[in-house]
Amino acid sequence: MSVDPTGTIEGLLVESRRYPPNPEFAASANVNDPEIYQRASDDPEGFWASVAAELDWDQKWDTVLEWDPPKVSWFNGGKLNVSYNCVDRHVKTWRKTKAAIIWEGEAGEERILTYQELYREVNRTALMLKSLGVAKGDRVAVYLPMIPELAIILLACARIGAPHSVVFGGFSPDSLSDRINDCGAKVLVTADGGFRRGAVVALKENADKALEDTPTIEHVVVVQRVGAEKHPVEMKKGRDIWWHDAMAAVSGNYCAPESLDAEHPLYILYTSGTTGKPKGVLHTTGGYLVGAYATSKWVLDLKDDDIYWCTADIGWVTGHSYIVYGPLANGATSVMFEGTPDYPDRDRFWDIIERRAITVLYTAPTAIRACMRWGTEHVEKHDLSSLRLLGTVGEPINPEAWIWYNDHIGHGKCPIVDTWWQTETGAIMISGLPGLTTMKPGSATVPLPGIVPDIVDEQGNSVPDGQGGYLVMRRPWPSMFRTIWGDWDRYVSTYFSKYGPNVYVTGDGAKRDDEGYIWLMGRVDDVLNVAGHRLGTMEIESALVSHPSVAEAAVIGVSDELKGQAVAAFVTPRLGVDANDALVNELRAHVSEKIGPIARPDRIFFTAELPKTRSAKIMRRLLRDVAEGRVMGDTTTLTDPTVLEEIKKQYEDTGAAE
Repeated sequence: MSVDPTGTIEGLLVESRRYPPNPEFAASANVNDPEIYQRASDDPEGFWASVAAELDWDQKWDTVLEWDPPKVSWFNGGKLNVSYNCVDRHVKTWRKTKAAIIWEGEAGEERILTYQELYREVNRTALMLKSLGVAKGDRVAVYLPMIPELAIILLACARIGAPHSVVFGGFSPDSLSDRINDCGAKVLVTADGGFRRGAVVALKENADKALEDTPTIEHVVVVQRVGAEKHPVEMKKGRDIWWHDAMAAVSGNYCAPESLDAEHPLYILYTSGTTGKPKGVLHTTGGYLVGAYATSKWVLDLKDDDIYWCTADIGWVTGHSYIVYGPLANGATSVMFEGTPDYPDRDRFWDIIERRAITVLYTAPTAIRACMRWGTEHVEKHDLSSLRLLGTVGEPINPEAWIWYNDHIGHGKCPIVDTWWQTETGAIMISGLPGLTTMKPGSATVPLPGIVPDIVDEQGNSVPDGQGGYLVMRRPWPSMFRTIWGDWDRYVSTYFSKYGPNVYVTGDGAKRDDEGYIWLMGRVDDVLNVAGHRLGTMEIESALVSHPSVAEAAVIGVSDELKGQAVAAFVTPRLGVDANDALVNELRAHVSEKIGPIARPDRIFFTAELPKTRSAKIMRRLLRDVAEGRVMGDTTTLTDPTVLEEIKKQYEDTGAAE
């Protein structure tokens, strides 16, 4: 292992294990012709036009792409409706009796909506919105648990051309009011409450508090999820109406879908930054649907007989693209799950896979690592033989977690697609195609057809293979976001100013190996500068997790007079492992061996859990707040805020492990 003179770390990304496509899988894969990459490269606009033609358009476009950097538009002159493409067109075929959504509640409740039933619900919900005065262009805020009404309201908004803005049900009242006010929503759709690990989440109370300062809201529609017996709520006369009452007042079962310009806003989704006002990422109708549809077909390989499960929450972009819009545009059966992987028991995921005969699973590396920590006995209780494809999303996956996923969940027979993309990109950008790509554990592999990334240095020059840099995109793609709602200047300055208006800055660090495979190193603000050497937190975390005693790890940089930054690691040992000084020394030596002495953690803290959001992302910025003695930022999205308090107490009581 060596450090080269430019300060880059070599070694961790030298991954010798290879997993070529299974010939039987490849033979029937949706994409198995390698020429697809060349076609996309030779004629990008023609390529995307051919993909778009697989959707139903009311009016064909005049031009495929107009690009006046950074302003971009796709399929200008074209008209279509997303709701029609996700529902109506399937009702005209044999799929009308096929399950569109299979919902499982936390307590095991079940609701199955066929495409015909979904069609009826979406039409009636669209009529309900219209009865409340919602018209094309009006914004609708959505603050719901993971229940079928969440998917229904999104499709109903899309049907009438009212952009929706989903606010994750774990957000605080202040977060909700900020988002409502920023987008100027006219109607809020919420619920009396939701369930999480058996407890009621007080959504209506949170909404009421948020609505104390939201002057644009005229009506609040409330879904009765919990019920008055368990959780009575107050209804404000003249403003609040129960969903079931509003739906009962609707006359008719059909609402004609609006024929919308391809660039008509479809939704606004807020990204919560570490500081400053959340950014309202705006996605439009035509290009976004092309991206979500195509990537669901290519990467997730969705077929008519699949039972597909994405474990994300629709409050995040993954749920938008890969629970609702992408799968339904493909006519797939999409599973929605309200609960968590460890309630009521740690085998909940595997129980669902067995009972539902899930064929395609798309989940987060954090969930995989948690299951690793709990042990294989929970997996071994269940028959997972229905699975044929596995995917990961949300953050880079450590090689050892990839191997565990392959061996214990896929039993060595399921391709694994490790996907990289963002709220801003709208759809998967970097991923293997399961019928074509030889996978490497820990690498997102190669860009999808039509996607043109680069890895550059501080000056914007492409770096040699094997060196780290900033991941950027050099060409527009259909599902890219068009602006930050109401703030074009911030859009330009945040994403298109560092290297000029024709280069999108992702904010992520990456490396490309000598075979062209891309390895994500995490956010640029998670890249450490230790004695002049740039170290990706992902690199060090991967090294720690590759140790047999470690289930999870989060690495941050802390101020150091000598080095500039020192490496602090928060480590969750596997069950039954004795977390002692000997293990500290062993882990330090292990990281030194895997990467080099420069990456050796200066401080190691053992913790039973890491602070995570309900979308399963580790909140490293909160660990930095603890380490640097700052007032902690917003913790309302954490699965368990007490985890952070325990870490803080340990940090303050014991200091660095020496």
